[in-house]
Amino acid sequence: MTRNETKKIRIGDVWIGGGSPVAIQSMTNTKTEDVEATVGQIHRLEKAGCEIIRCAVPTMEAAHALGEIKKQIHIPLVADIHFDYRLAIAAIENGADKIRINPGNIGSRERVQAVVDAARERGIPIRVGVNSGSLEKDLVEKYSGVTAEGIVESALDKVHMIEEMGYDNLVVSIKSSDVLMCVKAHELIAKECPYPLHVGITESGTLMSGNIKSSIGLALILHQGIGDTIRVSLTGDPVEEVKSAKLILRTLGLRRGGIEVVSCPTCGRTKIDLIGLANQVEQMAADFPLDIKVAVMGCVVNGPGEAKEADIGIAGGIGEGLLIKKGEIVKKVKEEELLETLRQELEHWNE
Repeated sequence: MTRNETKKIRIGDVWIGGGSPVAIQSMTNTKTEDVEATVGQIHRLEKAGCEIIRCAVPTMEAAHALGEIKKQIHIPLVADIHFDYRLAIAAIENGADKIRINPGNIGSRERVQAVVDAARERGIPIRVGVNSGSLEKDLVEKYSGVTAEGIVESALDKVHMIEEMGYDNLVVSIKSSDVLMCVKAHELIAKECPYPLHVGITESGTLMSGNIKSSIGLALILHQGIGDTIRVSLTGDPVEEVKSAKLILRTLGLRRGGIEVVSCPTCGRTKIDLIGLANQVEQMAADFPLDIKVAVMGCVVNGPGEAKEADIGIAGGIGEGLLIKKGEIVKKVKEEELLETLRQELEHWNE
């Protein structure tokens, strides 16, 4: 199934699947029981552009905290459940907009049925999640190891179980830290699963390695029209996950809006602190809701030419720099005035 063909599912006030825009998710890394810390982090994530947030629910105290957390945030709240079906039911009762379970570790069929019944009563979707690391032993033996085919079979088994219980308000996720295995698994399941797919590369790593693996994997999957909501899993501040997800979607043409900052890689001609300047421009640009491209160039030799495709740009010289609009030099300013000059232009862009 492609993005336009999947079932459309509502999570709080966000729709995924059925041609809806690909939604950006993240997950808090605070203790869910600490309501103040969790809400504070979610507010930062909302500001960064997160559209759905997931919280771990390892204890009954965490499940009960969801109710208070939900009162103070503005995006749908997903409860992440493992092992104890009672936590899933408690999370639902405390207002979770969606629950994430792996039916394989929840327990007996009766326990899964109890969770499904609670979700049906409240009309909330269940995300059926299967990771390569938790693949059942019989499937590992069947496929002579952990494979894309085994992951897909495991996920579909869980989906069919819940369908047999009379519920189809489902989202499916199949994740692996092996990028190419993950891509293949999504290609396989997209042909057989009518439900929206939550896409991500699990345990992808730290900021650099995680971004590289996630960018490659998500791009290969999303570019085929597969995937309805994504999370870039990184070891670190979850705000970085949201920033990366936005950039991936924008690069693939699946998301518009927000300033795109491009900058040259520097060379021996660079006479200013371009690295520092580019980072400052990127941070500043995040505060402007403009759909434009900004170029930050290191020298006046190639700056105007390389910045021609940008809406606006700055190019450094020796103690000074140029302001460039649509490839044309507008004025020359001192190096220390470049950032503020650019800020002023962005503040008055639509005037």
